[in-house]
Amino acid sequence: MDEVAGAIADPVRRRILVLLRDGRLTAGELAGQFAISRPAVSRHLRVLRESGLVRDELVGRQRFYTLDPEPFTELVAWLAAFVRPSGWEHRFDALETEVYRTRRDTAGTSRTSSPSSTSGTTGREEHSA
Repeated sequence: MDEVAGAIADPVRRRILVLLRDGRLTAGELAGQFAISRPAVSRHLRVLRESGLVRDELVGRQRFYTLDPEPFTELVAWLAAFVRPSGWEHRFDALETEVYRTRRDTAGTSRTSSPSSTSGTTGREEHSA
């Protein structure tokens, strides 16, 4: 998780990840998006590869880079512990709880008041006595 956090700490590396989100790109295509030197972009790509966020594949003379979002999983899970639900999310959670309680209460009531749970007499037998 520390390597991933360190890798995304730099704005250039974050921009590379955004560019790779839409599909694979060559090192040259990535370098063309920045006002920094190609060796500098290469160093950023190396950091991303070492963190596991980016994979590379050599095809002929070109090196293609692709995003691997799997390493984000642990970091996202850790960050989620710090995010409070928004007002709407909290309200939806409360609504879900109430719907569950209502269904549970309704199911419990229908079981206790069903005709099979009475003493086995019909309405006519009770009135004829």
